[in-house]
Amino acid sequence: MLSYILRRLSHTVLVIIAVSLIIFFAIRLTGDPVSIMFGAGEPSQQAVEELTAKLGLDKPIWEQYIIFMKDLVTLDFGTSYRSNSPVLEMLLERAWPTLALALGGMTVALLIAIPIGILSAVYKGKSIDIFGRIFSLLGISFPNFWLAFMLILIFAVQLKWLPVSGFDGFSSLILPSIALGLILSGILVRLIRTSMLEVLKMQYVTTARAKGIREWLVIIRHAFRNALLPTVTFVGLQFGGLLGGAVIVEQVFSWPGIGRLIVDSINQRDYPVVQGGVILLALIMIVVNLIVDLCYSLINPKIRTGRGDN
Repeated sequence: MLSYILRRLSHTVLVIIAVSLIIFFAIRLTGDPVSIMFGAGEPSQQAVEELTAKLGLDKPIWEQYIIFMKDLVTLDFGTSYRSNSPVLEMLLERAWPTLALALGGMTVALLIAIPIGILSAVYKGKSIDIFGRIFSLLGISFPNFWLAFMLILIFAVQLKWLPVSGFDGFSSLILPSIALGLILSGILVRLIRTSMLEVLKMQYVTTARAKGIREWLVIIRHAFRNALLPTVTFVGLQFGGLLGGAVIVEQVFSWPGIGRLIVDSINQRDYPVVQGGVILLALIMIVVNLIVDLCYSLINPKIRTGRGDN
């Protein structure tokens, strides 16, 4: 298992270098931060040159990148152009709300999708299957910002059960988690149903039934476990997407997450914050993918030996 983990981690450095190259040069195509920091005023040429030198933007771009990578090795993400605060502190402050929202959304999705997906496959063509397919279609069709507004209007404005916005304890996590999880669960229901239908046709499921094993044990222990691989893949990828891609929901609920911070920093041309935020999300994605790979090896030990490792 240790050698398996080391093989996966060996690619981490290359991934971080590739991500750093892309984000470092891409953010500089968005515009000059110096002109935005002066706003609508007309600063003197000397003032512009002094601020440019202070931010280190007067150096050649290749030299800026080398300095950035040297600092990155020591986890020094630089200082924000706008707030003059250490970027790492800003990101860590936003990390917990981001992780809480991603975990909340994924938990809601799995709690809904797993039972509906299994029952839809087991009772194919019956009322529960029809309900599952309709639910899946609705989940795929509805945009999450519309669902977020509806949840706010019903549960926060009309019923006054839950807070409208902000991050202040468990109650404030419920509505944004549902907004993310319901949409995601629609896709998961379809994926689990399809995987289960394929597995239920396999010979080992028929053999397990012929041995007289209880039906629910056959479904859970034999069928569902072997149908998990595509689901684990999807959950891992979607969890990484939720970390930085739930910006719309973060905006609707005024959620202080990393995704919202990155978007605001792009608008302000705050290079260090954007670079640090994307690098941190990339590191989290690497960890998530490693966890997915470990889950693979537990579900299917053949992967651990290298026969499933490309």
